[in-house]
Amino acid sequence: MTITSAPPSPQAQAMLKALQTAVANSLDKKQKLGQYAVIWQNGQPVQSGGDAPKAVS
Repeated sequence: MTITSAPPSPQAQAMLKALQTAVANSLDKKQKLGQYAVIWQNGQPVQSGGDAPKAVS
């Protein structure tokens, strides 16, 4: 496999910005509604928020 380090095209940068904005808006909405979110952190899924289910040990 060949890996290149060319900068992303303007179209790809616009798509990335749109996705980042959509995710930020969604997480903000969940926080305002008091809902938890599942995010990826340190290679594992993590439930974040006040009403997140507690881990069973």
